[in-house]
Amino acid sequence: MSEPIDSGAGAELSLVGHLIELRNRILKSLVAVLVIFLGLFYFSNDIYTSVARPLLDVLPENMGMIAIDPTSPFFAPFKLTFFVSLVAAAPYILYQIWSFIAPGLYKNEKEVAIPLFISSVVLFYAGIAFAYYVLFGFVFAFFVSVAPEGILVTPDINSFLSFAQTIFFAFGAAFEIPVAVFLLIWTGMVEPEDLAGKRPYVIVGCFLVGMLLTPPDPFTQSMLAIPMWMLFELGILFGKLIRKRQRRQDESAEAESGSES
Repeated sequence: MSEPIDSGAGAELSLVGHLIELRNRILKSLVAVLVIFLGLFYFSNDIYTSVARPLLDVLPENMGMIAIDPTSPFFAPFKLTFFVSLVAAAPYILYQIWSFIAPGLYKNEKEVAIPLFISSVVLFYAGIAFAYYVLFGFVFAFFVSVAPEGILVTPDINSFLSFAQTIFFAFGAAFEIPVAVFLLIWTGMVEPEDLAGKRPYVIVGCFLVGMLLTPPDPFTQSMLAIPMWMLFELGILFGKLIRKRQRRQDESAEAESGSES
């Protein structure tokens, strides 16, 4: 007589297998970050100088940055290089995430998920690029120009690093708004018209986020809030397109089922 199948043991083995796969993909992601970091570590000082260039260019002549902490000249470029390595490895990390969850998705979900992953990476990089190439020059020039007479503007390298990382994360995350809005509409949690009706509240929320994540001046806050608003509108636009597509598919499916009956 054959022994009964222990479904609980099978489920446990399946869970263990998923955990092992998750562990392997996390390890691969960490190795990718470490490899990039080791390749960039030799150039850590050059990387720091490049990131600080928008500030250095607007400082008074013959003035530079200072290091209050004796260990800052080593650890500030070190931390920035690790941050750059993490950002550079983001596509590979997202690929590992995708490879882990893809087997559980339906075909129509995969068709949407792949562009979403790609757009998430592109938008995150776009947010960082916007902060570096557009925001930094205006913000640093403004702060240096409003310094009281007799005050030497010599920023600390650790303070600048904290400011730069905060701004990079803030703008990188803010530029993901279209993806978040699209997902809300695609999953049917909200309708595009409902989100459009809440536009005044969204605009106020964008400026509140800008106030919390940027230095306390209206110009910098607007430089984050206005792109967030525009990206929200972009998410609604794409959400309307996917909603129309879903409705056409539903109508086609109903028509086919009606003809068969």
